[in-house]
Amino acid sequence: MDATRLRVLRELADRGTVAATARALSMTPSAVSQQLKILSREAGVTLLEPAGRRLRLTDAGQALVVRADDVVAALDRAAAEMSAYRGSPRGRVRVALFPSGAALLLPGLLDALAGSGVDVQARDEDLPAAAVPALLADYDVVLTHRDERAPDTSSPRVTTEPLMREPIDLILPPGHPLAGQDAVRPDQLADERWISVRGGFPVDDVLMSVAAATGVQPHVAMRINDFRVIEELVAGGHGVALLARHAVTSRAVVQLPLAGVRAARIYELARRPAADDVPAVATVLQAFRDVAARIAE
Repeated sequence: MDATRLRVLRELADRGTVAATARALSMTPSAVSQQLKILSREAGVTLLEPAGRRLRLTDAGQALVVRADDVVAALDRAAAEMSAYRGSPRGRVRVALFPSGAALLLPGLLDALAGSGVDVQARDEDLPAAAVPALLADYDVVLTHRDERAPDTSSPRVTTEPLMREPIDLILPPGHPLAGQDAVRPDQLADERWISVRGGFPVDDVLMSVAAATGVQPHVAMRINDFRVIEELVAGGHGVALLARHAVTSRAVVQLPLAGVRAARIYELARRPAADDVPAVATVLQAFRDVAARIAE
């Protein structure tokens, strides 16, 4: 089976449609379809079947995609090794990070990799952990986050690694009746007006835990994913909020831990299963670990 056609199948599995695959590979849709037909003949089995107006992978197609990941990873490792022999930089690594995680880790990551020969191309992606498999179509490493009680997002095609735990705290406006406490119990928050993030993100998951503990559905007045905006709104007395501990930067809010509820998010590094064998990717992963370890000290 031709490696180029295996890449086409892998892109289709990641992107879902022939049109999206064609755009990603700078091909025409008809060329993509032709490559997939040839691959099916090479494999000797049906790899795709109609699903309405789209195509979906058969069981054989899904199995071959996993093997295609191995083939592509082996070719990438070989290219990295040949680059080392040529004395060229160890390679480009595309990294996606959620914004507050990028603010916390990216500067230290770039400092750690300075002079290593690894070219990090970073981009912020503010998506829940469920979006990781799709993101890995465009990135080598994805830094994501989830509520600590939620399962990881690993699968046969995705390897995840817990990187660090960050508590989620309550932030209050100055002068709030609870502001003088050392910690706040969930039952003390039953009547509050909340400013939260969109559903599916760890901060909102913890708010749902608060709701379960109080038995009262929280009154969420606003949903905003920009932590800086949330801080400004809380400081102005427009509600209370939950924020990741290291993301709180404003001195105009009161920051307190929650008592009696698990309130934290887990940072995770996600990549394809064989990505660790690519020297440039392995270097970036280790730099992430080193930076996170220094923050946790």
